[in-house]
Amino acid sequence: MSSTTMTIRLSKEVKDGLGRIASATRRTNSYLAAEAIEAYVARESAIIDGVRDGLADMQAGRVVSHDEAIARLEKTIAAAERIKA
Repeated sequence: MSSTTMTIRLSKEVKDGLGRIASATRRTNSYLAAEAIEAYVARESAIIDGVRDGLADMQAGRVVSHDEAIARLEKTIAAAERIKA
């Protein structure tokens, strides 16, 4: 995977915190910042994809009523409780 350089602005508190973590983990600030940004991008991308998929389902009519959703959830919870007991 190729990489590129990016300049960002951080508060002093965040920069200092990153430095403390870097020292404790023997990693560089750059490595930790890249890891944090990668995790953020993955998490936010999954949320955006989920919303997009949900909107597509809605537009295609692949939905259930609130009552049906609650009934399905209650059935699933009851089954899980029987297994747990």
